[in-house]
Amino acid sequence: MSKKLISIIAVIIAILLVAFYVFNAKKIKLPMQLKSAGGVSVSALMSKAVELEADGNLIEAKVIYQKLTNDFPGSKDVMSWQKKAEDLNIKILFSPVVTAKCIVYTIKPGDSLAKIAKEFKTTPELIMKSNNISGEKIFAGRKIKVYNAPFSILVDKSQNILILKSDEEIIKSYIVSTGANNSTPIGTFKIVNKLPNPTWFKAGAVVASGSPQNILGSRWLGLNLAGYGIHGTTEPQNLGKQATQGCVRMSNPEVEELYAIVPEGTEVIVID
Repeated sequence: MSKKLISIIAVIIAILLVAFYVFNAKKIKLPMQLKSAGGVSVSALMSKAVELEADGNLIEAKVIYQKLTNDFPGSKDVMSWQKKAEDLNIKILFSPVVTAKCIVYTIKPGDSLAKIAKEFKTTPELIMKSNNISGEKIFAGRKIKVYNAPFSILVDKSQNILILKSDEEIIKSYIVSTGANNSTPIGTFKIVNKLPNPTWFKAGAVVASGSPQNILGSRWLGLNLAGYGIHGTTEPQNLGKQATQGCVRMSNPEVEELYAIVPEGTEVIVID
């Protein structure tokens, strides 16, 4: 065989190999064509999840997003699926949908939202949101959903994230700010007081709630460590950074969400 023919064959083989890898690389970049262990495509699973959520089947929709996350951990969309599952967790919490972590409670004469919340270690706000109750007035004989599983909070300073958990299930993760120069104390704490629209008592001044200078934002969840807590912020641009005097800051909408969910006594673990 001549050298010229050998060279031509080698070039053809090289072209075929390049074409093979390019073709397969393109397929790898098209996660919509991938199939789960059960043979269902990503696009079909996503369509089903959207349909279920639109129909109010929140639990089933969440299960599909969790399946996508578990079956395709290398996908570029995995963070989006995880966020969808977490957003659905909050929707389920704030809806009348009853899960294994809830009970159906019949309101008794003499009950109040605060009394029911204290009995089941939850919050009046969560009872109101999950039962579409718009005021403090409740009526004996009505059946309501009460979430009675414990919540806990994990703050990871290395990533500036706060994770809300129920038992060992991650409910939602939030981007936060922690203490400058790693000053947020580590350890296990508890929420011991909660204040809506807190006043900021700083050295030499009292800053009213709602003031642009009030760094506490719209909610305060105080820890059993004097001066430290989880609160809102007037500096949302610093979320994700070590930028506080030691407290944990959240965006105002997200701290309001957390405030409604977790009762006093909730465990807060802070790690480096």
